Amino acid sequence: MAMQFFGSNSLRAAILLCALAVSACGNSVSLNANSNPPIPSGTPPTSPGAPATPGSIALSAAAVTVAQTAGTVTLTVNRAGGSSGAASVNYATGNVTAIAGSNYTAASGMLTWGDADASAKTIAISLGATAFLGSKTFSLTLSSASGASLGTPASATITINGAAAAASVGPAAQLAAKLGAPSRLLVGLGGQGLVDTVSVIEAQALKLDIYERYLGVGDWTAWNSPPCDWICVVANSAASVGAIPMYTQYQMANDGDGNLAGLADSAFMATYWSRAKRMFTEIAALNKPALINFEPDFWGYAQRQAPGGDPTKLAALVNMNPDCATLANNVTGVAGCLLAMARKYAPTAYVGFPPSSWGGNSTAEVVAFMNAVGAQNADFVVEQTLDRDAGCREVSPQPSYCTGTGTWYWDESNQTHPNFKDHLAEAQALHTGIGNLPIIWWQTPEGVPSTTTGGTDFHYRDNRMHYFLTHPAELTAVGGLAIVFGAGENHQTNITTDGGQYQLLSGAYLAAPTPLP
Repeated sequence: MAMQFFGSNSLRAAILLCALAVSACGNSVSLNANSNPPIPSGTPPTSPGAPATPGSIALSAAAVTVAQTAGTVTLTVNRAGGSSGAASVNYATGNVTAIAGSNYTAASGMLTWGDADASAKTIAISLGATAFLGSKTFSLTLSSASGASLGTPASATITINGAAAAASVGPAAQLAAKLGAPSRLLVGLGGQGLVDTVSVIEAQALKLDIYERYLGVGDWTAWNSPPCDWICVVANSAASVGAIPMYTQYQMANDGDGNLAGLADSAFMATYWSRAKRMFTEIAALNKPALINFEPDFWGYAQRQAPGGDPTKLAALVNMNPDCATLANNVTGVAGCLLAMARKYAPTAYVGFPPSSWGGNSTAEVVAFMNAVGAQNADFVVEQTLDRDAGCREVSPQPSYCTGTGTWYWDESNQTHPNFKDHLAEAQALHTGIGNLPIIWWQTPEGVPSTTTGGTDFHYRDNRMHYFLTHPAELTAVGGLAIVFGAGENHQTNITTDGGQYQLLSGAYLAAPTPLP
C-alpha cells in the first residue's frame, strides 16, 4: 500500500488510521488536505445547502391530432425541474367544434404526484364512433396546480380527423354526422296530446333519435321557473331518452293563426325578436346539437298574402333588431334575420323552414317562394305531413278540430290518387329545389290503418306511420333524413292509443335500419 501525506501532523495521523483500516484491501489512497472528499459513484453532485425544488407541471404538447378511427386519444402530463414534495393538478376537456357525448367523451379529474415522483402521467379520452366529415376540435386544460407551479403548455387543442369520406356522403348523412346521430333514417316523437311523452317512452322502452316540442302560442319564456325554462326542460327530456331536442318555433301565430298584422306592429315584433334571441342563446348554453323548425304555416300565409307571391313585397319590421340592422324590412328579411341570429348565437343548432304545400298553386311555386325567402341557406327542409289523422276529417259531421275537404287517406298500393308516390314526388321536389337540403318529415300522424273510414277520438284511422316505417328506403331516396311522429291536436291518435303500432314498427325498423346515402 503506497501512501502520500500532505498538510498538518493531525491530518497525517487521521489519514494513517484510515489507511491502516483499509490496508487489507490493497487500495492506494491519495488525499490532499485542500480537496473535497471523493463522491461515491452514481451520486450527482450537489451544491452544499441547495434548496429542494418541486418543479412545474405541464402538458407535453399544445396540439394533438388523432384519427377518429383510433377510438382513443392519450395526452401526457409531465413534472419537470424538480420533484420535491407532493403535487397535483386538475384537468378538464371543453368543446370547441367537437361536441362532448357525440364526438368524444368529456373528461375531468386530478393527477397527483408523491414526493420525489417525477413520472409522466397520462389522460386517455374516448372518441365517438359515429363517422363525420372533415375535422372537429376540443380542448384539454390544466388548472389549480398544487405543490408545484403550472408550466406551459397548460392547455392543448385536440383535432379529430373524421372517418367519413366526402365523396360517399350525401346531405342527409352529413347533417346526421353533425348531429352526432347514426347514419340511417332517423326517427322521432313530438307532442302526444295531453300524454306525458317521456313516461310513455320509458314505459314502452322506445328508442328514438329526435324529441320535438313546440315553442307555441303564448309566452314560452314564462312557462317554467328559472333557472330551467322551457328550452332547458325540453333539452333535459330529450337527454333523458337519448334523443336530440327539436324546437318548433310557432310565435308568429300569437296574433292568431294566419293573422300577419303583427309584422308591421313594433311592439309585436320587438317581443318576437327578443324571444328569438333568448331561444338561440339558451340553446347555445346547452352546448349540444339541436334542431329548430322555423314557423310552420307562416310561410304559406305569407305566400298567399304577399303581392304577386313576392316575399320582398310583404312588409315586416326587421332592422329594428340590432342583430339584423342591414336586412330589409320584409318577409325575406324575417327569414334572413332568423338565420343570421341562429348562426351568431347558436352554432350547435341546425335550422330548417317548413314550406306549406297549400301556399301556392303548385309545388314549383312553393319552391320558388321558399328560395326567394332564403330557405336554401338553412340546414334542412321540413315536410309537413298532416297535422291530423286522416279519419278525423272523414267523420260526419266533422268536429271543430278537424275541418277541411279532400281525400285524406292515401292509397298504400299507389294505384289511385292521392297516394304515397305522389307525396314522395313532392318531397323530392322540395329537396332538389331548395338547396338539395335533407328532408325532415314532421307532425306525421300516428293513426292505425283501417278499411273503415273515420274513427273516434284518439282512435282515428291513418296509414302514414305504417307506410313510412315499412318503406324507409323510399324516404331516403328522395333526400329524407328523419321522420318525427306526433299528434297535431289533442284528440288524435297517440302512442298510448295506437295499439302498440309505433312500438312494433319502430322496433322492427331499428332492428334493420335504412342507411343514409
